Amino acid sequence: MSLQDFLNSNLVTDLTEDVAVSTRFKDKDGNLLKFKIKAMSNPDFNDLRKSCTEVKKNRKVEFDSHRFNLRMIINHTVVPDFKHAESIQKLGLHTPEEYVESTLLAGEVTTLASKIQELSGFDVDMSALVDEAKN
Repeated sequence: MSLQDFLNSNLVTDLTEDVAVSTRFKDKDGNLLKFKIKAMSNPDFNDLRKSCTEVKKNRKVEFDSHRFNLRMIINHTVVPDFKHAESIQKLGLHTPEEYVESTLLAGEVTTLASKIQELSGFDVDMSALVDEAKN
């Protein structure tokens, strides 16, 4: 198989993976529950990066990595669905961001965001993404 054939049969829009985020997530039998995540495409990443970058009046560029991680998790986690309106309402919350922050520990947010980045082809840490966003 050539590289061309491989690329033609492996579109990034189809790339998903089941990942363990924490040992806290277990079913009643003690089996580890996994999150289903999907990779970010180039347009997804660029849109997300732009929405989390702000140019201040003094031309200083600020990148909100917390917002970036939350939005990445919300938009690239298939299971569970952090946009599930019924769940958000049931918990007395108002936004998917509140849902993520109310159901995941800080380290779990970081781990899930890292797994989505890895699946999306990033083998770098968040500081490198911040530097890229500033440029």
